[in-house]
Amino acid sequence: MQLMKKNIKVLLLAVFVAAASCSFTTKEFNDPDKDKLLIDLITYVLLKGHYNPKDIDDEFSSNVYDDYIYGIDPLKRYFLASDIKEFSKYRTEIDDQIKNKELTFFDLVYNRFMKRMEEVKKLYPEVLEVPYDYTKNESINIDYDELPYAITKKEIKKRWRKQLKLTSIANYYDLIKDNGKSDLNKVFNNIEELNELDLNKIFNNKEELNELDNTPKSKEELEKKARENTKTSLDDYFEFADDLERKDYFAIYLTTIVEEFDPHTNYFAPPDRDRFDLRMSGKLEGIGARLQKKNNYIKVTELISGGPAWRGEHIEVGDIILKVKQEDEQDAVSIVGMRIDDAVKLIKGPKGTKVTLTIKRVDGTIEDETITRDVVELEETYAKSTLISKEEKNFGLINLPQFYFDMNNYRERNAASDVKKEIIRLKKQGMEGLVLDLRNNGGGSLRAAVDIAGLFIKEGPMVQVASSGSKNEVLKDRNKDIIWDGPLVILVNELSASASEILAAAMQDYKRAIIIGSKQTYGKGTVQNLIDLNQWLRKSDMGDLGALKLTTQKFYRVNGGSTQLEGVKSDIVMPNRYSYIDMGEREYDNPLPYDKIEPVDYKVWDGHIDFEEIINNSNVRLAKSEQLMLIEENARWIKNRRDETEVRLNFNEYKTEIERRIEETKKFDAIDEYDNKLSYQSLPYEVKLMEQDTILEEKRKRWHKNLRKDIYLEEAINVLEDLKISNIKNSKVANIKK
Repeated sequence: MQLMKKNIKVLLLAVFVAAASCSFTTKEFNDPDKDKLLIDLITYVLLKGHYNPKDIDDEFSSNVYDDYIYGIDPLKRYFLASDIKEFSKYRTEIDDQIKNKELTFFDLVYNRFMKRMEEVKKLYPEVLEVPYDYTKNESINIDYDELPYAITKKEIKKRWRKQLKLTSIANYYDLIKDNGKSDLNKVFNNIEELNELDLNKIFNNKEELNELDNTPKSKEELEKKARENTKTSLDDYFEFADDLERKDYFAIYLTTIVEEFDPHTNYFAPPDRDRFDLRMSGKLEGIGARLQKKNNYIKVTELISGGPAWRGEHIEVGDIILKVKQEDEQDAVSIVGMRIDDAVKLIKGPKGTKVTLTIKRVDGTIEDETITRDVVELEETYAKSTLISKEEKNFGLINLPQFYFDMNNYRERNAASDVKKEIIRLKKQGMEGLVLDLRNNGGGSLRAAVDIAGLFIKEGPMVQVASSGSKNEVLKDRNKDIIWDGPLVILVNELSASASEILAAAMQDYKRAIIIGSKQTYGKGTVQNLIDLNQWLRKSDMGDLGALKLTTQKFYRVNGGSTQLEGVKSDIVMPNRYSYIDMGEREYDNPLPYDKIEPVDYKVWDGHIDFEEIINNSNVRLAKSEQLMLIEENARWIKNRRDETEVRLNFNEYKTEIERRIEETKKFDAIDEYDNKLSYQSLPYEVKLMEQDTILEEKRKRWHKNLRKDIYLEEAINVLEDLKISNIKNSKVANIKK
């Protein structure tokens, strides 16, 4: 996604981003009904601003109909066939309703779903009151797409009985397996892990701890316990569902409409927009705690390292927040029973302001804690690096989870500036080659991707951006400084998308880096802008309307090819566990097509490197790897298991199948036991931080532990060695010729 100033010739997009964006139209958005106003406003923005707008016609209507019904009831456990028959008369009328700002279809489906949900809320406790007979020969087909809708409520009840039996038999199997074992052994993998933890932070009170025992229970007791566990899960689900309001379901309806244009055009209701901003910037203003609603109480589930709550030791994991009082108010507000989103709004706030929380401690005591809010940075969002030692050689690894940037001020903090800092730090430690890890990086700022690419070459075009009805724009690196001119490898996988693909593609086209990973990356070659819907309204009392993430452009490589659908194909392909599972852009509905445009002039990196020889050497190594053969076999096994849709609900048959699978997977345990024999070391600046931050130290230890199992990183280091040797050899040859 890109959020940056565009060429002023791209009038429409410039107008969208500008503060006075409403000036380009005389259309009024003043319907007093907020839902109808949103429909009108969103469709207007879609038709005027989308890169490839669709006709809102009967075909569009039919697609919205199918996707919305599926989105509401994907497992076909609520609606009856008679409901679907009643809904179906609107199959080709939704387009007309959108144009006329009518909500008949939405209201009908919403009200019927609320009714069916209330019926199910009474149904499932009744079903779970009756013990299951696990000697009965029956099964359940989990291919819900092929399942017809139930005709009667009696059939719905049978459907729920089987579905709940499926959940309960899994619980029953686990209980049978662990019967008589200490409950603490079930919770923790080993005694070493247990010794490192504070039990008071795990259990709410001493009574809960005392309940743990290893007394064997009868099968009848275990069967009952299995049903109770299933019921608890359903209770939690419906507690969450009860917090949802009509506006939440309407947001789902709007999202269904906009996603018919393409899978990355989304409607963000106000809370979702806040979460998106947080994900892109990696920071928030508040107390620095993650919260969860459980049994009407707001509970602290995690303290964010470095945040105000963590620094001041005000609260602990497991504490319950009962009340919230702002510094300029006399009375505290009870948040017991409040929606989690509404509670979070009260707790978070601008940097420097104070909030007083009434806390119920894990030991039952109740206290008030006053916390000064601050900017909380989510450390796991940002780039991190480590020094890798192999024999007497040092290499650098930078892991970049996403192309983040500050939503209000790009220069304040962004992925490119952080990567630059990490490269400089690694160079000071004697780095001889660099691995940039973009695996699972779903993208972010296009500008950050261009800026990072510029760290590795002198100057030149990085990506072409096409806008509907406008001349293609070429984004260039204009900074002649090269921060790293040594060997470079980029790691990718099927989930490396968008900005990750721009960076990898540019480095591949320039022959600046070797790309290692899955057969191809995700295949997202489109650009989105976040449009604040409130900017079209003057003097509105409608409240926050949210935002629209709108596909406005398509990007192309400097060689003219698109990454849309095709992704970036790795120079060195390595199998992974998901090699045979369909993933990526092509698996979504309504993706934009792949195409090509004219290439631009660019100069290939003059690095004196024989890429073909290095790639061939790598392939020879990989062909001999027993670990990769095992990963390949595991990938095929996973694919075959995913294709199975029939599950037996007879316990002996279920147990036999589970144990057969466990036995089959034992051979794959070696995948997680692999040791690449590389040494990992945090950089000096982080070592100093760890003296004050033990959580950071633990995070890095776990990261390094996982890196030791990483065969893809091992091969990246091997390739860096080959690149270094090739560079030295060919440089000598070039000098002799001179």
